[in-house]
Parts: sequence; structure tokens; C-alpha cells
Amino acid sequence: MSHMILVLNPGSTSTKAAVFEDAHPLMERSFVHDNRDLAPFPQLSGQLDYRVALVRGWLAQQGFDLGRLSAVVGRGGIIPNIVSGGYLVDDGLADCLLHHTVFDHASNLGGLMARAFAAPLGIPAYIYDAVTSDEMLPEARVTGFREVTRTSFCHVLNARATGHKYAQAMGRAYEEMNLVIAHLGGGISISAHRRGRIIDSVSDDAGPFSPDRAGSLNMLYVVDMCYSGKYTKAQMLKKLRGEGGMSALLGTHDCREVERRIAAGDEWAALVYQAQALQIAKGVGVMLGCFTELIDAVILTGGLAHSKKLTGMVIDYLHNLCRVVVIPGENEMEALAQGALRILEGREQLHTYHPVCPVTVR
Repeated sequence: MSHMILVLNPGSTSTKAAVFEDAHPLMERSFVHDNRDLAPFPQLSGQLDYRVALVRGWLAQQGFDLGRLSAVVGRGGIIPNIVSGGYLVDDGLADCLLHHTVFDHASNLGGLMARAFAAPLGIPAYIYDAVTSDEMLPEARVTGFREVTRTSFCHVLNARATGHKYAQAMGRAYEEMNLVIAHLGGGISISAHRRGRIIDSVSDDAGPFSPDRAGSLNMLYVVDMCYSGKYTKAQMLKKLRGEGGMSALLGTHDCREVERRIAAGDEWAALVYQAQALQIAKGVGVMLGCFTELIDAVILTGGLAHSKKLTGMVIDYLHNLCRVVVIPGENEMEALAQGALRILEGREQLHTYHPVCPVTVR
């Protein structure tokens, strides 16, 4: 029996929607939202009906019968106290998405949109692999600041989907393997996957610099800049995320442009690109230290993994230490659909959200 799954992925400037039959996409649409579209909704929750209506209109135009759906899955929001995998969007989770998220982000609408479609049909609504999914080991949470405890913050959705994809290609289960997965995008995060659990991670502001993020820095330098009187808090935050990394060093975050400059003989661009590759390799090395047994592979994924030049330099640093595999792309819609399918087929347990501790149900 096949399953029809509606996938919803709201972002800050777009809403992506797709219908999958099992793991195969049947139709897909991306709605772009400019400032004028969203201006009538000063509160993020006010965008819910607007975005749902866009998707409903598109499905109606396509002549798709919603009654064929088995489930609806939305992108996971910035939710406290969750683990990886799928969650049922029930009253408790819906309340959290509306009132108790860690911070406002368009992804918080994913589960609410899924429920808006699923509830009238009497079918389940899920979220899957939210970015705040946290299964880190207790010893990985400790920092040198008594006031600061580490939490996991990485590209969970694509990292786990890529781990599943690699395991399937190897004829094995993701839950049997030990992997280090580096998501290379506008932000770069690296995660350690031990037998299906992300036991530690390097977040996109604590590891390699990326096209527009500064990555890890000597903290004394940052403290000096913060108290220099030259920058406001907002300016410093922008230096860390949005105007850091290659954007600060080369004036562009487009790796294709960087590679064109290198081909034209730009030695500074070549050095910056080599430095980025070195930092990615060093970030992988940090995650290798999380394992007490041999790992099966290091996987390079994300949009930047399409660059053979960048991944080639990373592999040069790592190939004598471990197996390195390149699986490019972000594949968020496919990842959401496949997660929902595993739940529908009983191959994966479904969680139900509780504000104090998550509970697993079969």
C-alpha cells in the first residue's frame, strides 16, 4: 500500500509545498513572499492562514484530492526539549509552536500548517527532525563557563536524512552506523552520529567559517571588539552571522564567484578557500574525538558539497584518517517525506511532545 504525503516547509521568504507518493515526489511548488506580502502580519502566527490558503489554492489548481493523503508533515520549529525524529502535532505541540518556542522563526509554522490540513481529514500531522533536536551526551554539555551549558544546534534534518541515505546505499541501517556528517551551506555545522543518535555537534557559529558566518574565533579577540566602543550588539551579531566568513574576507558569499577569482589567479581568494577547507577538516576532527570506536564514514553534504574544488581540498586533509563520502544537496522536502513514511510504515517510532520531557509512543 502506498502513502500520499503532503510536505510543508515554511521559510522566512518562501513556503515550499510538495506531494509525495511514498518517497517519490509527484508535484512541488515554492511560493516566494516579499515584504509586501507579509507586511499585513506583524505577528508570525498571523501568517498561518495566508500560507495555508496559498497551498490549498495550488493543490486545487492541480486537481489534487486531499482525501488521498495519509499524513501531512511540516518542517520542525525552534522547539525546546525535543529529540530527533517525528512528533505528532497534537494540542500540546501546537500550543508550544504558538506560544513557547525558543525564538520566532518561520519554521514554527510548519507543524501548525500540517495540522490545519490534517485535522479536517482525520489524518496525522507530524513535524520531523527539528533543528533544536538535542540528544547530546551529558559530558558534551559541559563548558568552561559555569553559567553556560552547551546544547545541540545543527542541520539535523539534512544530516540525518543523508545518514539514512548513505546507510541504505551500504545495505545497512543508519542506527547501526557511526558517522560524522558535515553540512556545508550558508552556515556550516558538523555532527557526530553514533548508532542513530547525534551525540555531539559543532554549531554554525562555533566551528568553520562559512560563506556568511564567522565561525569559531579566539574569545579574547571578540571580547575586545565588544568593548571597543566601535560596534553595537546588533553590529557584532551581524559580524558573526550574516556578514562574516567569506562575505567579510572576499566581499561575496557565492562560492562560484570565489572559484572564478581563483581560476583568474586571485591568490587571496585561493588562500581563503583553502582556509575554509582546513577549518571544515578541523571541525570534522573535533567530532572524530567523540567516538570510542571506529567510524564508518565522514559525509560532506549541503549546497557547498556541490563544489568539487572545496570538497576535494577537505578530502585531501582527511583521506588518510577516515573514509570520506560526498553526498551534495540539502534535500529538505525529501527528508521530511521519508521521515513521515518511516513512521507510517512502522519502521520508526513516533514521539509525542511534553514540555518537561519528550515521551515515545508506538
